[in-house]
Amino acid sequence: MTDTAPDLTDLLRDAPSNWGKWGPDDEVGSLNYLGPEQVIAAAGLIRKGSVFPIQRLIGDPKGDPVWPSREPAVRTQIFDESSWDGDDAPAFPGGLHYADDKILAFLQGSTQYDALGHVWYDGKLWNGFDARTTVGGMKKASVQPIADRGVVGRAVLLDMARHRGKDSLDSAETYTHEDLVACAKQQGVELRKRDIILIRTNYLARFHELGDAFYDDFCEPGLIYSPELVQWFADMEIPNLVTDTIANEVTTDPETGVALTLHNALMRNLGIAFTEIVDLEELAADCAEDGTYEVFYAAAPLKVAEGSGAPVNPIVIK
Repeated sequence: MTDTAPDLTDLLRDAPSNWGKWGPDDEVGSLNYLGPEQVIAAAGLIRKGSVFPIQRLIGDPKGDPVWPSREPAVRTQIFDESSWDGDDAPAFPGGLHYADDKILAFLQGSTQYDALGHVWYDGKLWNGFDARTTVGGMKKASVQPIADRGVVGRAVLLDMARHRGKDSLDSAETYTHEDLVACAKQQGVELRKRDIILIRTNYLARFHELGDAFYDDFCEPGLIYSPELVQWFADMEIPNLVTDTIANEVTTDPETGVALTLHNALMRNLGIAFTEIVDLEELAADCAEDGTYEVFYAAAPLKVAEGSGAPVNPIVIK
């Protein structure tokens, strides 16, 4: 690793970009690759009718894994049967009682989609929008356009943990696009243009094993930046990257020392939607059993005005 991390402006100066490809006002980026043809083809992958919701539980009694600067969601009970114990209890004709609760949560504190404007450098978001449009809320490239559109297509599960013969990948363990191709080959599935890519590491199992120690020297496993990897994603016209880690990529690049390079190279520059903190365990077990790794994928994050991200419960069907 270098002593001084290079600036993203210099590191990604010659990186491929999709800015302007779908017009100057586009806010959904590479999701434009998923048209009716891709939706219809993906529907043909449904063969046995098995349904896998891949959101992680919010408010898990064992704890919710979140990015270190965020706090887990807090659910508060507002009304329950005890609310009718006192004389000042609410009264409804007919004697109805009910439960009510609320949640205080980071929009990216659970399984979620990033808005394309979630990260930036050099004062510009996805598609060249001015970073000042984020002040007070995402006026451009928020999560709402993704939520309004929805995401449906052929997805391929790449089980990197099983591919490497591990229960889970290690902290700071990296893999490349070539590893993704090798994993697909081993699984007997073809990676095609405009595929949604799902990557299983099972790394978050360590969160439940380690507790707070999970965050010591925090560095998740994941994809590692290279110009060749970024060009591969561009050439493959990948619309959506989905992983079971908090940030989809190795947290800090071991070669350059730069944090979250691919958030910028893939999301900010190419407009690839990022989906994070999914639970792929049941799906991966089923794929390992029947040998089928191509699946129908559908998702729509919550519609949050000016949001930099939003929770989602993607549905995978086989």
